[in-house]
This record gives sequence, structure tokens and C-alpha cells, in this order.
Amino acid sequence: MDESRHDQGRHPALDYHEFPKPGKLEIRATKPLANGRDLSRAYSPGVAEACLEIKADPSTASRYTARGNLVAVVSNGTAVLGLGNIGALASKPVMEGKAVLFKKFANIDAFDIEVNQSDPEKLAEIVCALEPSFGAINLEDIKAPDCFIVEKICRERMNIPVFHDDQHGTAIVVGAAATNALKIAGKKFEDVKIVSTGGGAAGIACLNMLLKLGVKRENVWLCDIDGLVYEGRNGDMNPHKAAYAQKTELRTLDDVIGGADLFLGLSGPGVLKPEMVAKMAKDPIIFALANPTPEILPDEVRKVAPGAIVATGRSDFPNQVNNVLCFPFIFRGALDCGATVINDEMQIACIEGIAALARTTTSAETAAAYSGEKLTFGPDYLIPKPFDPRLIGVVASAVARAATETGVATRPIEDLDAYRRQLEGSVFKSAMIMRPVFEAAATVTRRIVFAEGEDERVLRAANAMIEETTDRPILIGRPEVIAARWDRAGLPPRPESDFEIVNPQSDARYRDYWSTYHELMARQGVTPDLARAIMRTNTTAIAAIMVHRGEADSLICGTFGQYLWHLKYVREVLARGGLHPIGALSLMILEDGPMFIADCQVHHEPTPEQITEAVLGAARHVRRFGLVPKVALCSHSQFGSLDTDSGRRMRAALDMLDQREPDFVYEGEMNVDSALDPELRRRQLPQSRLEGMANVLVFANSDTASGVRNILKMKAGGLEVGPILMGMGNKAHIVTPSITTRGLLNMSALAGTPVTYYG
Repeated sequence: MDESRHDQGRHPALDYHEFPKPGKLEIRATKPLANGRDLSRAYSPGVAEACLEIKADPSTASRYTARGNLVAVVSNGTAVLGLGNIGALASKPVMEGKAVLFKKFANIDAFDIEVNQSDPEKLAEIVCALEPSFGAINLEDIKAPDCFIVEKICRERMNIPVFHDDQHGTAIVVGAAATNALKIAGKKFEDVKIVSTGGGAAGIACLNMLLKLGVKRENVWLCDIDGLVYEGRNGDMNPHKAAYAQKTELRTLDDVIGGADLFLGLSGPGVLKPEMVAKMAKDPIIFALANPTPEILPDEVRKVAPGAIVATGRSDFPNQVNNVLCFPFIFRGALDCGATVINDEMQIACIEGIAALARTTTSAETAAAYSGEKLTFGPDYLIPKPFDPRLIGVVASAVARAATETGVATRPIEDLDAYRRQLEGSVFKSAMIMRPVFEAAATVTRRIVFAEGEDERVLRAANAMIEETTDRPILIGRPEVIAARWDRAGLPPRPESDFEIVNPQSDARYRDYWSTYHELMARQGVTPDLARAIMRTNTTAIAAIMVHRGEADSLICGTFGQYLWHLKYVREVLARGGLHPIGALSLMILEDGPMFIADCQVHHEPTPEQITEAVLGAARHVRRFGLVPKVALCSHSQFGSLDTDSGRRMRAALDMLDQREPDFVYEGEMNVDSALDPELRRRQLPQSRLEGMANVLVFANSDTASGVRNILKMKAGGLEVGPILMGMGNKAHIVTPSITTRGLLNMSALAGTPVTYYG
């Protein structure tokens, strides 16, 4: 490695591990410990009750302790990455990192345990003794063949899953990549010749898995540092290698590579030469997985085999074979169903789930994480990316299903579809709360027109609508631009029947559109020439005219530009027949639950009448999400404490609400902390009609509402759904430029819900 590059990477890496506090892990309490009552429950005497329950029924340990979501990452440091036998203490940064990945990708808590023990049987004894503490064991970086011994003993003696990720994690991801590579190449497992280099734990495990997938034993040729593994060889042999010994006079990799369909490298740099690749079958599959330098670089392969399918272990080349695609999610599924073991069927289910996910449309979140890469199933995209948020739902549910079907689940999951939705909800923060909205939207098919149809976020949202809903997207934009960006985004080809494109530069309805707009706006200074110009250039106005004419049911705009600019055209065209904008409502999804904020956009200094309308509209929309509205009218004044403009307007709105006697709880005017803290509110106004924490905050000006919304988003990690334009009969919604593809999909579901569902 170049020394200057090494130095450039070394210091930032060390700083990352040292600051702001050493290491990558800490322990946090999950229960309050604020007073004597909490202390008596967390420790003596209350803790004894949990102890006695577990003594009476050991399975309740997963109810009363963290054991059911706790994994031990165990290593003796004898085979760490490419560093070799560096010892248990030096391996700790790697094991901490593994624990971080468990938490990040699958919300599994993990302790790293580094053990100074090189004897495999004694190491296995130590691991087995840990069973009361953990729900599963992840063995890591233990040299071969010791790792085989440790795993075998632990699996036989322990009644919880034991998984050696270096073996089985690698094998699963290789299995998924091989499944898709062969599908692209038009070949079958049972027909291919495989040549492998590397007789260590990962290499042997990968070959064992390929046999389970259908590869014939006689078609596997295993080489190591001493050459081919053949019958009668004595040097550097063990039973695991011997299982792949060939009866032959051939002795070297070069001797056996001819005609190979797949090369599997888990050895060292430069092992596979270009001239060897030239001897392989046409368009070979080459998995050069040595790290950091593979057995052969992809560019070298393609010089002699342009049609080759290549995977490496590196992130700077396509098709990175990375164990993080597997281990967090296979443990998630195993823990959740109380599996006693991770068996072959669970591993194969994992392979099938990973492989199938790569063949679907790439998620918008993945595309954002890997901006600039074309993530479309094919030779350069065999397996999903690690940051694909769908992995947890697909893989963990497949694993739990296999565990149940094979009888190793002690807590079988009865409703696997609901389990998968729950997992997806842990990643897509809006998934659970949006479920009632999507279910309501699924009862009808509505036409949703997107004013900014050329935006990639809109294109991805439109594709997701086609795949996940019954609604029909309409895109306003130039067809050639939409086609080019659709292809660049790696989205699947779609027939014209799936969606409609309205070309503002050339559409047969152009005259009808500008004539309609002129008719609506002729008494507001809009001439025919201006109407024609607007219908050529203003896509929000075009979308509004389509809704007005009944050619679309609702419009979504605002992915660029200023909110009030879009609102002008929405109001001009659609604010008729009793419809008028009464406020913008933002749903903020926070760690402790949802919070609705109004009015963020429409009225800068709303009148008492407008505040009243916003409160009533917000309550209706909150019910769309299956929630009970608890509305707080927020002001600097608290229950009449200040004679300020905002306080007076809020008190007047409160009086108007009292006269209308709505069927939901509301209170005001009050400070935000009083709205959110019931104890504080009781001290201020003991007879307050609001119980518990408010879930709707209505403000006296848009600056405050928007500021609170942005603070919750940027500092509290809130995920926004909205803004929802209230008062327009669901005919229009104006988003903000920061919206994501997932946000647009959520808005399309809101727009796709019939008006009868919410008032």
C-alpha cells in the first residue's frame, strides 16, 4: 500500500475511535431511574419478582431481561481481518465494530467478548458457559481449523443459535451472489465447474453451501497455498479440506482452471492471473474476495473476458460481497422467533431473500446512499447494497419462517406478514403510522398528477405507487427527459398503461387547458396570451387545471420553489365550491410518538377564525392516521397570563371552538412545554380539560410553527409527513423541496384517500 495513502487514512481512523470518547460502544438504561420508586423496582426489592418468574419459567427471561435481544460477539483474535493472529486485546476494535453493525442494521444489542484462549476446546467451554447471558452467539475471527471445533462443540451443547460469521455469513452472501450470477449467465448450479482458492473457514463454508444449492461435489476443485487439494496429499491437510480432494494427476491452479464457470477466491492478492481467466468458460463468473487486494482486479479480468461477471470484497468495485448483508438480519429473525439453532434451511432462506431483493427495483433510500451508481439488477448488481433498508424485512422474516417450518422456533411467529411490516416500520419510520392511510387509499384507484414529473424523487415515487398501490401516477414533463432519468435511476421499464405523461411542450389538450385557465382567470387580469404562456411553462397550473377538469383526482407539487408561489395557482384554480386553504399540517414522527404541527405555511398571522379552522382541520386529519386528536393552542401567553396579540387571537379561537362544541379535546392558550408536560400543566391550570401530552400543536403564526417543525426535524431526528394542505378537499398538496421519495409516496397515499375517509 502507498505509504502516503496509508498515513492519510490512519489518523482519521484513529481519531474516529478515540473522539469524542474512546471506543464505539456505551451502555444506556432503558428504564427510568429518577426516584426511590424506580430504584426499588430496578433493584431490591422489586428485582426479586423478575428473578422468581425466570426461576419458575426460564423462557420468561426474554420478557423480563434484555437476553432475547442480546448477542455475544466472541473472538480470541487468532485470525483478524487480514491482520492474522494479533491477539484478543488487539481484536477489540473489530469486535466493537461488529456490535455497532448489529445495532445499526438490526437494532440488536451486542457485547464484544475477547478471550485470551488459543485452545479451541477450552475456548468452546468458555463460550458455552455464557449461555445464561445471551440470546445468541456470534463467533468471529477464530483461525481455521480451530473455528470448526469451537462451533461444533458450542452448537452441540448450547440451546441458542451459534453462528460463525466468517464461515456462514460469507457463505450466505456468496450463495446469493452466485444464485443471481448464474441466473444472468443462464446456467444452473448442478452444471457448473467451480475452482476455488483458499482452504480456510470461509472458503470451506462457501463450498459446503454451494453443494447445498445444487453444485456437484465432483465439479469442485479446491486449491490452497500448496496447490490443488488431491487424494493422497499429506501436507497442510485437515478433514474439511480432504472432503474436496480430487482423484487426479493435476496439481496447480493453472492446471485445473480450464473450462471453469466460476472462480471463487478467498485467498490472497494476485493469485488468479489474466492468462488463467482466458482459459475459463466463456463469460466466466469470478468472485475475487481477498481483502484488501483481490485475487485479480476487475479491470484485468475484463481485458481478457469482457463479458465476465465479477465480484470482490471491496466497496470501490461493483458487487461487494459483504457479510453485513446477512448476519444482522439472520440473527434478528432467529432471536425474534426464539430459534435454538441457525440451521441450513434458515441460511438458504437468507440466501433466497437477499438474491430476490437484488432483482427488485432499488429503493430510493439505497439510491440516495449510493448516489451516482446505477443500481439495476445485472452483471454489476448481483446483490443488494448494505444500506438497503428493505433487507431487515425480507431476510429476517424469511429466516423466522424457515425456523418455524423446521421446528426450531420456540416462539413461532404466527402472523409473518405482520412481523415483516413491523420490521419495515422499524426502518421506515413512517410505515406504521401511515398504514391506515395506505389501507384507506387501497379501497379506490385515484389519479395523482405530479407537477414536477422530471424530478428523480418523483419518478421513484411513481414507480413505488405502481408497485405498492392501486393509484395511477400522471407525470408532467418532457417525455424524453423522463425516459432518460427513469433509465438512469435504474427503474424497471413500464408500459404506457402504467402511467400517463403530460408534455407541456406538446399536448393535444393544450388549447383546452389554456382556454379553461383563461375562463377562470379572465376577470383577474389574465389575457389569452398570458394563459397560453402559463400553460406552456407552469406545471403547477397545468396540474391544477387537470384536477379542475376531472382528468386527475389530486395534484402534488412543490419539490422545488417556494410554497406560497405554488399555493397561488392551486388557490386560483381549485379554491371553489366552498374549498379554500385553511392551513398546512405537518406530521413529525419522533422517537416517543407522532406530533402534528400547524399552520406551517398558509397563513402568516392567522385570524381567530383561521386558527379555529386550522384546529378543526387538524383534528380531522389526525383521525386519518387512526389517532385521537389532543390539540394545544400554543402561545407565549399561558392561560391569559399576557395581553399579547398571539394570546388574544388564541383566546378568541378558543371561544369559537367552545361555541362549536367539537368532539375532540383542545386547550389553550399555553406554552409548548405545558402542552407536552401534564405535570407542569396541572400546576398551571389544575382544571385543564387536556389529559396527557398534546399531539397537535397549533401556533399563532407560521414563523413559529415552521421553526418548531424544523427544529424537530434537524435536532430531534423527526421524520416529516407533509405538509398536508387542509381545506382543499384532498385535491392538492404542496410539499417542500427537502422531501424524500418516501415522503412523496406517503403524500400520494394521503392524496389517494377518498374525502369520505376524513370528513
